[in-house]
Amino acid sequence: MTTKSAAAAARATVYGYPRQGENRELKKAIEGYWKGRVTADALRATAAELRAGNWRQLAEAGVHEVPTGDFSYYDQVLDTTVMVGAVPARHREAVAADALDGYFAMARGTQEVAPLEMTKWFDTNYHYLVPELGPDTVFTADSAKQVAELTEALALGLTARPVLVGPITYLLLAKPAPGVAADFDPLTLLDRLLPVYAEVLGDLRAAGAEWVQLDEPALVQDRSPAELNAAERAYRDLGALTDRPRLLVASYFDRLGKALPVLAKAPVEGLALDFTEAAAANLEALAAVGGLPGKRLVAGVVNGRNIWVNDLEKSLATLGTLLGLAERVDVSASCSLLHVPIDAAAERDIDPHILRWLAFARQKTAEIATLARGLAQGTDTIAGELAANRAALASRAGSPITRDPAVRDRAAAVTDADARRSQPYAERSAAQRAHLGLPQLPTTTIGSFPQTGELRTARADLRAGRIDAAGYEERIKAEIQEVLSFQEKAGLDVLVHGEPERNDMVQYFAEQLTGYLATQHGWVQSYGTRYVRPPILAGDISRPEPMTVRWTSYAQSLTARPVKGMLTGPVTMLAWSFVRDDQPLGDTARQVALALRDEVADLEAAGTSVIQVDEPALRETLPLRAADHAAYLAWATEAFRLTTAGVRPDTQVHTHMCYAEFGDIVRAIDDLDADVISLEAARSHMQVARELAAHGYPREAGPGVYDIHSPRVPSAEEAAALLRTGLEAIPAERLWVNPDCGLKTRGWPETRASLENLVAAARTVRGELAGS
Repeated sequence: MTTKSAAAAARATVYGYPRQGENRELKKAIEGYWKGRVTADALRATAAELRAGNWRQLAEAGVHEVPTGDFSYYDQVLDTTVMVGAVPARHREAVAADALDGYFAMARGTQEVAPLEMTKWFDTNYHYLVPELGPDTVFTADSAKQVAELTEALALGLTARPVLVGPITYLLLAKPAPGVAADFDPLTLLDRLLPVYAEVLGDLRAAGAEWVQLDEPALVQDRSPAELNAAERAYRDLGALTDRPRLLVASYFDRLGKALPVLAKAPVEGLALDFTEAAAANLEALAAVGGLPGKRLVAGVVNGRNIWVNDLEKSLATLGTLLGLAERVDVSASCSLLHVPIDAAAERDIDPHILRWLAFARQKTAEIATLARGLAQGTDTIAGELAANRAALASRAGSPITRDPAVRDRAAAVTDADARRSQPYAERSAAQRAHLGLPQLPTTTIGSFPQTGELRTARADLRAGRIDAAGYEERIKAEIQEVLSFQEKAGLDVLVHGEPERNDMVQYFAEQLTGYLATQHGWVQSYGTRYVRPPILAGDISRPEPMTVRWTSYAQSLTARPVKGMLTGPVTMLAWSFVRDDQPLGDTARQVALALRDEVADLEAAGTSVIQVDEPALRETLPLRAADHAAYLAWATEAFRLTTAGVRPDTQVHTHMCYAEFGDIVRAIDDLDADVISLEAARSHMQVARELAAHGYPREAGPGVYDIHSPRVPSAEEAAALLRTGLEAIPAERLWVNPDCGLKTRGWPETRASLENLVAAARTVRGELAGS
């Protein structure tokens, strides 16, 4: 096919779309089902309506081929576990009794059965459920969900492409099941898994699928020769099937690297590549292998992870280069649009001048359709869109809100000494022990307490003018009093004020810092039914006035026990926001760190002796390629130290991380130089404690003993057993007792019971230590 005919064949498509609905209808239906207020049939009807609505919107916007199978009640990797029959033994009875309830039991656990482990999806804030596999795992195909959703889309008269997690990525994301040797490699199960994928592909072909997309984002990471050989074997075998749809293998989030020639030579009909941040590398690699003659290339030229308008002319230039490298070039976002909000037009509170800089899922879909039309029919057909796009880009580049000379001068003046504590840890630790007087195995929580319906109503009433500021503050004071009273009665040692005034751990601070924009409807799925509204980092960052001092000081006035000041760290402020793309991330991180440093100084001056700066996103934001790690970790750890290094030796600095793979950043955790770190450990069976010990981590740590992402209440003995496991790796004088994460999403009854059991477990193990 000539370049001209390849251009004429260009079509628009996407890999996936936000699931929740414009008003988070899916969240409300699922949580209603959990509470018994919504029937299973009503939940399924809501889900079907949302899917159909999404597909119609995509088709009306000009998307020629809609995705199916990307919809999920909880997580697409969990859906894949169901599809291949890899249900853990402890959940099989529940799944057999009721497939829907069993599905949610795997995701959330029950009082009797623990859920699957949960961790971050590559370098995003989306969480997936980790498959548990072992040498005895038997795979069986269950394509009912995938076939049903394809059938729904075809019934609407649409061209549809089922999207599946690919077999290599599925196995590389898996872990050994409980009781299986830690060195078991799930990839050894590939030959057992491929026939199941073959059966699913056959079922989809029989249901009318012309193409099926197999997502293999794990191949953009550094992969061993054995892993690349496995990918080669997988797509050789799947490509050799006679009864199958055409196969599109998709990668995203980074450059494909050594996996590109493997996939380019595979007997599949198409590849989908990221041409946003990885554009130069993927273009070079594609040219080096001689392109994809006779194959389809889906070019991800619209950023699926950020919210800035696309530079249409730049994308058209990239697409023009790609036309000579494939039989057919289609246009898409760089990844599923799951990672962005639905519609920027719903944001009535953002200045219209700024709003035109933003593109959420609907706007990105329109950009994709515009680019496909311009590629296929010529740029004259999109002259109006190109002119509007140029104006929007120029408006943002020239806007004074993006640059503050005072902020830039302060950041440029930072020295190495500004990011170093005045005394080494051993001396600080002695000063802190004397000052705080805490017992062995001190107990604490991570920060937030349940966000009740009454609290959310109070915030809504304040925004709507139904109550005044004084009435709202009285409600917050009453909540803080209740939280403090409970913690004292429960016997916790270091208390928190519970954060009743905070809507979100990032948004709360973003709303008080210059340079950030807040949305009203910009919901993005984090996990399951948990949705967040990432703020938009549009300009230089500064802190006009204290943000947390008032409520922390009020809480401290109610108790003689230490109350932690609670802040969100600079890396997490970036990772859980939509960041500016017009300067290096490290520069933005330094600006945020300096603003937070001012807050830390004010907290300390107000008498706060323990200050926690949360960095749950430190591991999440780690680049996917090892060659990029050092540069990232250098600015990320400097930003944390810049935030915290100005305090006195006897002020104890805590940090917190959760739901990530920590083993490969233990050195960076050490480099933070925090006095205490709390980490998720309950679902991963104290793995992180062993990783800290293997590194020789010298400071205090609290690997969590209470999994707060499940509704089940851990018994005191269960928590004590985890503590004893933690003590095998961390000495008692350096071990803290705490939950995995904040308690915002939990209800009060389970919170009370779980924390009382946590304190009881600490007392039991203290007694055992004293007796020994």
